Amino acid sequence: MDRESKIAKGDKDLQVMKAGAMLKKVKSKSWKKQRHFRLQEDGQTIWYKSRWAGTSHSTFSVADVEVVREGHQSEVLLSVAEEFPADLCFTLVFRGRRGNLDLVAESPSEAQAWIRGVSKLIQNAESMDDKERVDQWIWDWFQKADKNKDGRMNFKEVRTLLKMMNVDMNEEYALHLFTLADKSKSGCLENEEFVQFYKILTERKDMWRVFQDYSRDGQTLTLAELKDFLRQEQQEGERSWEHAQELIDRYEPSETAKKQGAMSIDGFQMYLVSPEGAILDPQRLTLNQDMSQPLSHYFICSSHNTYLMEDQLRGQSSQEAYIQALKRGCRCVEVDCWDGPNGEPVVYHGHTFTSKILFRDVITTLGEYAFKASEFPVILSLENHCSVEQQRVMAQLLDTILGDMLLREPLDGLVHQELPSPHDLKGKILLKAKKIGSLEESETLTDEATDEVSDEAEPESPSAENLSAEAICLHDKKSKFSRELSDLVVYCKSVHFHSFEYSRLHSKCYEMSSFSESKARKLAKDTGTEFVHHNSRQLSRVYPSGMRTDSSNYNPQELWNVGCQIVALNVQTAGLEMDLNDGLFRQNGCCGYVLKPDFMRNDDSFDPERPQDRDGYTSLQLSIQVISGQQLPKVNQKEGSIVDPLVRVEIYGVSQDQAKQETSYIDNNGFNPLWNETLNFIIHVPELALVRFVVEDYDKASRNDFMGQFTVPFTCIQPGYRHIHLLSKDGTAIPLSTLFVNVKISEVTTEV
Repeated sequence: MDRESKIAKGDKDLQVMKAGAMLKKVKSKSWKKQRHFRLQEDGQTIWYKSRWAGTSHSTFSVADVEVVREGHQSEVLLSVAEEFPADLCFTLVFRGRRGNLDLVAESPSEAQAWIRGVSKLIQNAESMDDKERVDQWIWDWFQKADKNKDGRMNFKEVRTLLKMMNVDMNEEYALHLFTLADKSKSGCLENEEFVQFYKILTERKDMWRVFQDYSRDGQTLTLAELKDFLRQEQQEGERSWEHAQELIDRYEPSETAKKQGAMSIDGFQMYLVSPEGAILDPQRLTLNQDMSQPLSHYFICSSHNTYLMEDQLRGQSSQEAYIQALKRGCRCVEVDCWDGPNGEPVVYHGHTFTSKILFRDVITTLGEYAFKASEFPVILSLENHCSVEQQRVMAQLLDTILGDMLLREPLDGLVHQELPSPHDLKGKILLKAKKIGSLEESETLTDEATDEVSDEAEPESPSAENLSAEAICLHDKKSKFSRELSDLVVYCKSVHFHSFEYSRLHSKCYEMSSFSESKARKLAKDTGTEFVHHNSRQLSRVYPSGMRTDSSNYNPQELWNVGCQIVALNVQTAGLEMDLNDGLFRQNGCCGYVLKPDFMRNDDSFDPERPQDRDGYTSLQLSIQVISGQQLPKVNQKEGSIVDPLVRVEIYGVSQDQAKQETSYIDNNGFNPLWNETLNFIIHVPELALVRFVVEDYDKASRNDFMGQFTVPFTCIQPGYRHIHLLSKDGTAIPLSTLFVNVKISEVTTEV
């Protein structure tokens, strides 16, 4: 029996969930429908259907749920608060970009049973070690394949299972494996026999060969042999002897081998599939960078039109979008403010049909979630289209709701020649907007000033009427803004960009400009070195073209190449661009700040178009042997469908480093495909390079289907034999789905 089932057996809350309940699924004030929910026997899957749906139903895994919120803790449930008391309500928040599930129980006790039950299952799933996860995975497959639910599997059910697992195996060989596992000779596999069948099926011959290369007796690696492997293959150098003993203590399951100071093939495999055996150095996942440098010396994880859940014309505006962005580590979020009814400013995408939310609610959400994922400062980028009266309301709301979190004046009362550091600004929210006068002067100005209120230099997006003359006029007209709001702007004063020369001669460190993606790209191409210098002193924000009404994204790498810190993306839109963003900011504790390379922070002349001209230039060769894949996901869920996987390695960085290479495809095997193909790259600026591994299902008649990916900064790669743990298009982990590679990095001694 699996771990979940054992827990469920003795737990009253989980028993209530297994018995099932009629819960109201709520999507809006007008959409509230009864659904029958229940926890399935596996203790991990929640099943639900409407009473009118016949045999059709839906399911989701508890592993996909991040947290349970109790009461009216979502916009939807707040909107129906008068109808349904808080003690009946709860929200399931899913990982990735999937929307919340808002539910209303029939009694407080029933609500509590589901809240506690789901919370226990989440905690249980998160506390599993690697072996328990594998055991759970095996049990899940057993449950799926046991069609008649008799706790045994006949050969026909096993054949169906193999198709479900992405394996195309001839019947004779499948029967051979089945017979090996059927110790009882009953013609059926029971629980333990199925575990044996799975172990035979998942034997890693690729890892066995590596093990054999270093094991003299073919059975174990002695401490000295493991040290040799770590030194020669994993390139660990002097640390290898000490680390070899640590690995045996940590991963070797056999107490006998441990006492002998040796590692078996089982321990070796456990090490290589663990975080220590991953391509991304686990030490880089922790907060490990100097956080005491000026803000301008960091790349900052940033969101554009943060309030939108979907597209920019008709999409939903939501506080939930801010929660999701902040949870992802975003440290710069955007608010588009417009005059609302009853003197209350609203947030939405102006001149479009996107829905509206209250500025008050956005700031409340920001105050609650700003520092849950990271303690470092959040920049609130204000797109201000409000009248002076409602700007005063905004200032009052910022002041009262955010309290001490809101930075109101320079840290020590003095204005320095460079910006303060993320460390200095821990726990602070910085307002980015227009400001009356300078930070240095006493400001004996009037309570109102005239200027362009809108921060961005061009219309961000066409209106629903396709950029009508009225919309352009509204965007461009000169407007007044309030002293109260201006006084809250300290280190992020929005100014118009004139030229790099003007900025060098006249601009202050706390002044920053916003650039459309096209303007920023042109500056990067024509005056890259000057852009790098500018960004060493001042902050720059780049935002997507106004024509991207579908909330698509531009490639952020081009702007990181010239040191732009705030490269704002539509984080609600999955794809390559967000893969790169997630890849860059996965390091340094996912804190939302990544220290730029030293040649982008000092007075060096770095031209991303001519990297070989910089002092100390050395290019590197990256050699990646793509060995095998394990348990790759199915693209087409039809029972007989099996993928034909290929692997593509993509390099993103300066223009000379941009490259792609791919393996051949493997026919009908997503379970354990074997490639053994080597791809080679030359990297000119490793400090800026990102390496993206993509797995696709080959299709000769149409475009290949995406299966999974993982993106890693070049500087965070661990060389040697490594596993790459694949992520879905949405950025969530695909359980047990990996690539096995051998990575070699060396200096290029001659031009290749």
